[in-house]
Amino acid sequence: MQNIVGIDIGGSHITMAQVDPEKREIITSTYVREHVDSFGARETIFSAWISAIEKVIHDLVREDVLIGIAMPGPFDYENGISLMQQGKFIDMYQVSIKEELAARLSISTDRIYFVNDAGAFLEGEVFGGCVREYSRIFGVTLGTGLGTAFYNGEAASDEDLWDSPFKDSICEDYLATRWFVNHYKALTGDEISGTKDLLDKPQELQTRMFDDYADLFAEFIVQYVQNYNAEVLVIGGNIAKVYPYFKKRLNQHLAEHKINLPIKISAIFEDAAILGAAGYAWKKSGINLTK
Repeated sequence: MQNIVGIDIGGSHITMAQVDPEKREIITSTYVREHVDSFGARETIFSAWISAIEKVIHDLVREDVLIGIAMPGPFDYENGISLMQQGKFIDMYQVSIKEELAARLSISTDRIYFVNDAGAFLEGEVFGGCVREYSRIFGVTLGTGLGTAFYNGEAASDEDLWDSPFKDSICEDYLATRWFVNHYKALTGDEISGTKDLLDKPQELQTRMFDDYADLFAEFIVQYVQNYNAEVLVIGGNIAKVYPYFKKRLNQHLAEHKINLPIKISAIFEDAAILGAAGYAWKKSGINLTK
């Protein structure tokens, strides 16, 4: 029985599974995903988390369990303390989530590790995804929001570029799903919910939208990503699933700027944060789980 668990905590859910450290993959039979009201009371949130986690670890020896948790920020990841003062998890502010989980699960605090959610995505791709052979990696998640992370050969850090200046606003306004929603409405007066809807529209309109997006993404890479001197760029999130539609124009732009940056698309998508959290905990603990 494996004893490493990866957990991804989001604003509306908690998702987790046991991870096989030898195969570096999720044990699908242990996968659990449950809704959590992140705007609810502290005890309500803890109850939901504990209920879900117990479903995954109920048959494991507690002193052998190692848990990695991907959490959004702001958060004190070393000590496991929430620093979120507005929006989601506001009732958790300055609560030691590490100590609360340890006590409620009967697990030692030194068996629980936290990692930033953007960093966890990239840690997952390094641990069990598409960039295992690289040591300097830039990761971008393109979806409802914009996530950015950099792996320096030892650990992934959240680069937090979502609100960095870009054109007449911030990066996220031009690279996340809402850009497709807003741009489509500006062009047609009609509405879509995202890239999936766009694929049902006329070819000419698709081409215009994806070309415009490729121009923006290339500009983002030129302005920010190339400064990291990464060996490879890995892209995750829902927008990564339509990469083939803007790939050619994006690569043309990069070639024009003499940027030789291989681009990989996530191999594990939604599971990346789970794998990354587990892999990060394993790495930080120094425990050999494959014996």
